[in-house]
Amino acid sequence: MGNTVSAAEIAASQIVHPNEPILKEQNISAPHHGFSKSYAGEIPEECPMHKKHQPTKSECPVQHGGNDLNPLNMMGPANQNPSPGQPFPLSTDRQVSTIPKAIIKEGEGQFWLYPSAQMFWNAMLRKGWRWKDEDISQKDMNDIIKIHNANNEQAWREVLKWEALHAHECMDPRLKSFGGKATDYSPRARIRQLMGYELPFDRHDWIVDRCGKEVRYIIDYYDGGDVDKKYQFALLDVRPAMDSFENVWDRMKVAWWRWFYSDE
Repeated sequence: MGNTVSAAEIAASQIVHPNEPILKEQNISAPHHGFSKSYAGEIPEECPMHKKHQPTKSECPVQHGGNDLNPLNMMGPANQNPSPGQPFPLSTDRQVSTIPKAIIKEGEGQFWLYPSAQMFWNAMLRKGWRWKDEDISQKDMNDIIKIHNANNEQAWREVLKWEALHAHECMDPRLKSFGGKATDYSPRARIRQLMGYELPFDRHDWIVDRCGKEVRYIIDYYDGGDVDKKYQFALLDVRPAMDSFENVWDRMKVAWWRWFYSDE
């Protein structure tokens, strides 16, 4: 996903240093807390923000290297072990999301799993981050996980709003795969930039299984200010990709509805 930070890392910056500005993908490093933009990231197993179709860069952190790869997500086993010299214990509990899987292997649950705080810690170390006394605390790590999970749940709710247009053909859409493309800005994001708006700090593409039909969604993440009580801070722009007539028609209909009912 290039040299940029993930939603969770930006949230972490706000938690530890709430008065510092959001840093973009230019080669700038956030002072003190070590979230440098100059490293290549790895992905947590089953993290629904950054699943990969092929080995590219990402920053929703967790490994996908080695010989013991899951062919469905190209990720290795989850690392739940404390790192050497880790200053405090971290939870290894993994929250079950509300996002249903399209492909369920034997012994797995039907919903995607979120990474634990320990998995995130280990992933950040793999990315080059090193803990300092003024950096993240145990509580901060727990908050980062809540923010990460809240962003994914929010994204899925937005996807379901679009999928409701096709409820007559599929009542059970499921997430099949996902990938991060933070520096591959969508045409919509670039047009917004030309109009004077900021670029999104992250982008994900999700592939939804609509009862046998694959539908690609683009999710742009914009800075929404401070983290709220629901652990949300990102503004999400979620829409089906304009790669099929059906998707284009859906977007045209919704654009018309928004304009026509905008005064009501």
